[in-house]
Amino acid sequence: MSSAGQYPIEFDSVTKYYGDVRGVEDLTFTVDRGEIFGFLGPNGAGKSTAIRVLLGLLKPTGGEASLLGRDVTDRNGLRDAKRHLGYLPSDVTFYGRVTGTEVLDYFGRLRGDAHREELLERFPVPLDRNVKAYSSGNRQKLAIVAAFMHDPELAIMDEPTSGLDPLVQNEFYELLEERQEAGQTAFFSSHILSEVRRVCDRIGIIRNGRLIELDSVKNILADGGTIATVRLAEEPPTAALEFPGVAHVDRRDGEYRLVLSREFDALVHRLSEYTVLDLEVREADIEDVFMHFYGGTDEGDDDSTSLKNETGT
Repeated sequence: MSSAGQYPIEFDSVTKYYGDVRGVEDLTFTVDRGEIFGFLGPNGAGKSTAIRVLLGLLKPTGGEASLLGRDVTDRNGLRDAKRHLGYLPSDVTFYGRVTGTEVLDYFGRLRGDAHREELLERFPVPLDRNVKAYSSGNRQKLAIVAAFMHDPELAIMDEPTSGLDPLVQNEFYELLEERQEAGQTAFFSSHILSEVRRVCDRIGIIRNGRLIELDSVKNILADGGTIATVRLAEEPPTAALEFPGVAHVDRRDGEYRLVLSREFDALVHRLSEYTVLDLEVREADIEDVFMHFYGGTDEGDDDSTSLKNETGT
């Protein structure tokens, strides 16, 4: 474990059990300074458990974790680290009988608000209205302003674009990219592959509480970023639709499903040998990645069993 704070985030063999139910097990990885790191997995995989351990909200059953060089079980050290932290939870909750201005005033007194007005221009909310009257999108925008207005060294986010429309999502991605240019670090969990593909340098994939992949976005998605679903008049064996660039082919209900890199010319060439009745091509999502590269979807969800109302993931 680095005591000098070499890494903004460090997990060293972290395990967390809720009785006999596994939250995370033997979780080991680091996040570099200035990196945008995506933490991926389907619902219940253990993402939120790991974040709660990192924030000191849960005590690990075993192993160690550090936040900005401070041991997460050291209350005084963690309190100091959190002054330099911005946190955006998956399920944003504010007191409903206060206005947006009062929410930001409160967080501003705690941590500072030098970038408050700038962020409100980018993520406008009805500040004079009680938060209980906010839409989910406005609550999320208010949370973004509260999390970033003190210009934190590190941002930890759990499903940060939940409830945001596409235009606001793009504005949020630009904020993360601008922060990275300034040398600041971002760590966020997600099950949305497209946003991870856009902004992340590296991703860790967690399944059933265990880290099963840790690599750059480019390397992980190179072989399976596209899903092609096709119905043919003929019934060739699945092996007949395999070609360089295809990671997997299966057949269900008369349809062929190909997981492939963006080898569209090769796809068109191979399909020209058959009579195509229907064809759909779309970007892969995280469930596709798990299904075709890691032996199927998760079984025995951990977080969803013991923390269903808390995780939101």
